Amino acid sequence: MNREEKNEVVLELQEQMQEFGNFYIADTSSLSVEQINNIRRKCFESDIVMKVAKNTLIRKAIEGLDGDASEIYDALKGSSSLLFSKTANAPAKLIKTLRKSSDKPVLKAAYIDSSVYVGDDQLNNLVSLKSREELIGDIIGLLQSPAKNVLSALQSGGSKIAGIVKTLQEREG
Repeated sequence: MNREEKNEVVLELQEQMQEFGNFYIADTSSLSVEQINNIRRKCFESDIVMKVAKNTLIRKAIEGLDGDASEIYDALKGSSSLLFSKTANAPAKLIKTLRKSSDKPVLKAAYIDSSVYVGDDQLNNLVSLKSREELIGDIIGLLQSPAKNVLSALQSGGSKIAGIVKTLQEREG
């Protein structure tokens, strides 16, 4: 691979890192072609893009990101596969599912909305992250809850309030 081709790969990786906002680096070494193809198929089904690149090119792409992601550099050893997703926890859930039948892929690091997670021990934390859509749903639910409580109180107590108003009007009149 010549220098021009390497620059193209770095630019492509940077574009994907910025487009998706989330990426995971996993160790898929020692997996058979069949196992890798199975992972790719499951990635496709989960709207996850999987790329394999050299660690030096991944590092150069990360260096172009906004913010400091230098903690990831130590994880760039051995074989590295990149998993890109718009949903922050989708690759973590996929890795956890795949690990039920094999000891790989192993999570090396993850970059989630400018936060860095390093090490396979972070997998459970990443699985439990809520997606943007889930967080928006929670916020909407919280905002709707007080309004629903006021409406139900008014509806259930509406006849009582009308009765009180009628009683007050009778006293005055």
